Amino acid sequence: MNEYIVYTDSACDIDPAILSEWGVGFSSLTFRFEDSDKEYSNGEMDASEFYEKMKKGGIAKTAAINVETFASAFESYLKEGKDVLYLGFSSGLSTTFNSARLAAIQLAEKYTDNRVVVVDTLSASAGFGMLLYLVLEKKNNGATIDEAAAYADDLKFRLCHWFTVDDLVYLKRGGRISPTLAFVGNALGIKPVLHMDNEGHLINISKVRGRKTSIVALADKYGELALDPAGGTVFISHGNCQKDVDELSELLSSRYGAKVKLVTYVGPVIGAHTGPGVLALFFEGKER
Repeated sequence: MNEYIVYTDSACDIDPAILSEWGVGFSSLTFRFEDSDKEYSNGEMDASEFYEKMKKGGIAKTAAINVETFASAFESYLKEGKDVLYLGFSSGLSTTFNSARLAAIQLAEKYTDNRVVVVDTLSASAGFGMLLYLVLEKKNNGATIDEAAAYADDLKFRLCHWFTVDDLVYLKRGGRISPTLAFVGNALGIKPVLHMDNEGHLINISKVRGRKTSIVALADKYGELALDPAGGTVFISHGNCQKDVDELSELLSSRYGAKVKLVTYVGPVIGAHTGPGVLALFFEGKER
């Protein structure tokens, strides 16, 4: 049985230094601002700087990873006699996963003794990162590549992604809400509560009045859905709003005894579509 490595992409929003510590390789999605030709890898610009540019009116455009980039990365491990388990950004939000799938098919013709196994996590940001973390735990406990892939495929349908945004204009730009709803909603202080469904799409579930109420709504969803409220793994990601992270963490602790395992920024590639102030909560639930 071949040794295998776990590979991913930057939409997991786990800091590259942490990925290195975990022994995980990755390829990066990219972004650029409309007023510049300079293209950045996800993570090349400090997240606080990115969100400040957005607050000043900057509009970021994002790009998926192409087949050639994945093929080159995967092949470097196959040449060493290793297999690759790629855990990828939701196919419901990006063509990145399909690029990895096509790269794996191409390489299978050349490398018959090694393989690339690809899993569409149907996840994003630190929800994707949390799935990666839990799959690595399985690997480190002796799971084979097929066992780890099967676990990821099962877990992804129980991995809850709940989030809220602070400014509806970014959802409007992405075509997720109408211009009228964005204008009226911002004027009235309406904050949507959204989640990621089983197809890996962002779905608007409800609307509440005010930021604090939206944070409470995230905590409510945790209490309603969490498989192990006191002892389960919890990740939070955010768009430069640490104070709101602290408030949500305190609610989870005081209500349910939950401890947040990891807090990360929502990276630019996802933050370009959610904007400054996005706040997201991830945990294993009874269902998505």
